[in-house]
Amino acid sequence: MSAHTPGTSSSKLSRELSSLLMHLDLDAEGTATLGGCDDPAEALDRLEQAGLLVEATRLVAHALPAREAVWWACACSRHTAASGDRPTVETTVREAAEAWVRHPTDELRRAAMKEAEKAGFHSAEAWAAVAAFWSGDSMAPPEAPKVPPQPHFKGLAVAGAVALAAVRGLAARREARLRRFLVSARDIAAGGAGRLEAEID
Repeated sequence: MSAHTPGTSSSKLSRELSSLLMHLDLDAEGTATLGGCDDPAEALDRLEQAGLLVEATRLVAHALPAREAVWWACACSRHTAASGDRPTVETTVREAAEAWVRHPTDELRRAAMKEAEKAGFHSAEAWAAVAAFWSGDSMAPPEAPKVPPQPHFKGLAVAGAVALAAVRGLAARREARLRRFLVSARDIAAGGAGRLEAEID
C-alpha cells in the first residue's frame, strides 16, 4: 500500500454482506431494497439508486478494510474542510489519521487518538482519527492488558466522520456531497486513491 493509494486489489469491499446489515440501520424500504442481495458492491449500487445515501455510506464504512476506510474518511473530511492558508486543529487531526494509514504503527495509531482528544471529538477529522485508533488491537494504554475494540467500532467512527463531513458548512449540499463521497469510495475499493478536490465555496 503506497502513501497515495491505500488499496491495490480489484475490490476491497467485504464479501460478507450479512455481517454488515446490522450496522446499516435499515428501515423497511432499505430492507426491501436489499432483498435477495448478498454482495456488498451490488448492495451499494442498490442503496445509492434508491436514494438511500446515508445507508450506502454506512455500508462502505463497515465494508472497507481499516486503512482504506480511514483514508476515505480523511478524503471526505478534506473535501468539505474550511479553506484557508493557515493549518487548523482539524488539519492536524486529519494529518495524524493519514500518517497512520501510510504507516500503521501502534505509535501513530495512539498519536491519532491523542489529536482527536485535543480536538474534542466534534469534527469529521476527529472521528477519522478515532477510526484509526479503533483499528488496532487494544483500546487500553500500552502498559495495560489489551482491551480489543469491537470489530464494528472502526466502521461506526468512519460513518460518523463521513456524516459530519457531509453536513459541514452549507448543509444543503449534503446529497451532492454524499454522492461524491460514494464515487471516492468506489475508487478506493477498486485500488485507487479516492481523492476529492476541495469544495468550492
